[in-house]
Amino acid sequence: MSVERERRHAGLERALTYAVGGFVWLWLVFRWLNSWLGGVVVGPTEPLVPQSFAASLESLGASVGAVANGVPVVAVAFDFLGWAVGMVGFASQYGPKLAVAAWLTVVLTVLGILFGLVIAVPLAAARVYGGVSKYVALVYIELIRGTPLVAQLFLLYFGAPFLSKFIRELPFVGHGIVPGQAVWIAIIGFTINSSAYQAEYIRGSVESVDPGQLMAARAVGLDKLEGIRFVVLPQALRYAIPSWTNELVYLIKYSSLATFITVPEIFKNAQDVGSETFAYTNSYVLAAVFYLVLVVTASYAMSKVEDEVAIPGVGSGEGR
Repeated sequence: MSVERERRHAGLERALTYAVGGFVWLWLVFRWLNSWLGGVVVGPTEPLVPQSFAASLESLGASVGAVANGVPVVAVAFDFLGWAVGMVGFASQYGPKLAVAAWLTVVLTVLGILFGLVIAVPLAAARVYGGVSKYVALVYIELIRGTPLVAQLFLLYFGAPFLSKFIRELPFVGHGIVPGQAVWIAIIGFTINSSAYQAEYIRGSVESVDPGQLMAARAVGLDKLEGIRFVVLPQALRYAIPSWTNELVYLIKYSSLATFITVPEIFKNAQDVGSETFAYTNSYVLAAVFYLVLVVTASYAMSKVEDEVAIPGVGSGEGR
């Protein structure tokens, strides 16, 4: 009976997660499409509810917070409740602006990790199987991992003006939904940074594959490069998925550093909202909610990928 009850609870929890997640992502996609199409429903960053509604909620929140003023324990609860009610009104007014900015956070994260993977795979192979290339890869990895990401972004954006000029003069850059040069420089920075970390994750996974696998590949007629490509890497990349999940989560949060090179992602817009309203706490709490949604979604998606590509008998992400 308890097993059946646990299954029902798990089913309800899963259904609730899908419902909430689906609603949030439908709203995000709506805001993105509405912005790209020039605001066909409402203005690109305008709320769906009237400003008077948000003002009423914030006023109600202030009133609730003042109800039990002077009674310490009760006052804390009512203060929090009042803040929460006011926060709903604040989010309904300024959430659309951060929702539109979330698109750039997604772009920075996804392109950074995918392009970084393209660089990381040969770096990892060189670290394990290379000769002189082993030391070249080692210098690259340690140099990138040993310096702050924000310093790398500053160097690319302010220390390499030719790069900004080259990207700015490319066709379509900065027009329509194609972001400006600062975003592309941020993508380059995240790609370089992520490639070094991913290379180490993949190196550890490659070294966890039984060396006999490569020997067997050579025995059936594959050369060393083919053995690495067709036998070792397919197994190693599966083992690296949990580490990739961590890297994806890190990149989502590290994308906030792009604000220092003028990229208008979530954190930059939260700063702007705070400067406009002086409600910095509310602005950063709202930004944290957006980051949390992206992180939870990324973790869930990667667990599904891990389950799909898991080798039978070796394990999967199920239950984690």
